Amino acid sequence: MGLSVITAETFTPLTLSVLDLVPCLPGSTDEEALRQAAALAQHAERWGYERYWTAEHHDMPGLACSSPEVLLAHVGAKTERIRLGSGAVLLPHYSPLKVAEWFRLLAALYPGRVDLGLGRAPGGDPHAVMALSGNFLGRVAELPKTMASLMELLQNNYKYEGHGVTARPEPQIEPVVWMLGTNVKSAQYAAKFGTGYVFGRFMSERDGVDVLESYRAGFTPSPLQNDPRTILAVSVVCAAAETEAAHWAETLDETAKQTGRSLFQSITGTPRSVYEQLKEMQREYGNDEFLIVCPIPDYTARLECYRLLAEVLKEREGQNE
Repeated sequence: MGLSVITAETFTPLTLSVLDLVPCLPGSTDEEALRQAAALAQHAERWGYERYWTAEHHDMPGLACSSPEVLLAHVGAKTERIRLGSGAVLLPHYSPLKVAEWFRLLAALYPGRVDLGLGRAPGGDPHAVMALSGNFLGRVAELPKTMASLMELLQNNYKYEGHGVTARPEPQIEPVVWMLGTNVKSAQYAAKFGTGYVFGRFMSERDGVDVLESYRAGFTPSPLQNDPRTILAVSVVCAAAETEAAHWAETLDETAKQTGRSLFQSITGTPRSVYEQLKEMQREYGNDEFLIVCPIPDYTARLECYRLLAEVLKEREGQNE
């Protein structure tokens, strides 16, 4: 089980997971970024986080996360318990058969630990997207069909031109499917196909409460999942001292101004402050879990952010036993 805490006020568990964009920080190398990714997963497992998910981006300077399925295979070999997932595989780029094969193979290697997170975004600039899969907009339009085929493959009832096709290997425990997004459209896909839903609050200008409500209201049970499940993906800048947290927040703001990249909603403060903000958000959103991305541009400080969050949760849990 992941880190959970039950308060006397709500008796609602607070579960945390890691979302890693695999940043290659200034002065570092892509090789070091990948070593840091594995180290983060190992530490997160030791500290009690539920999942380690990694993103998919293409030809984006400073990010070494183009192939989550490959990185997850590496991370799985270096960990024992933590769940492994994609945040997300950008489904319009790929055939549903290939995606099912990737994640069924991972599920066979790491039984009961694999999540298949799916997204609709391009994941790169127009030239990189065209080089990867051609007409992206056309592929997005076909997404309902692609999703249906993927779900059929994960249930061993897919046919191509009337002939059965099986995504092999066939694991004893299938990967758990999630849809990631920042709008009602992605929530509708998750509801229609009976998957879990992750709202990317850290990369959205809207708060998303209505998006989660629309998902729950429209959820249709599937053979892979009976009930709606929700995760809120948030950005957290946490440090032992308020001044240090403020320093990193200011650094990120300045970097955003220089690069022209927007930084949306981030939770900043000391461990106790961040904890209280997360609890308040959980009361507002009714989400089952938080997926934490820490954008601090320093590998040591980033690890410390995750450690401090784990520490304060264990402390609060002890107070309520």
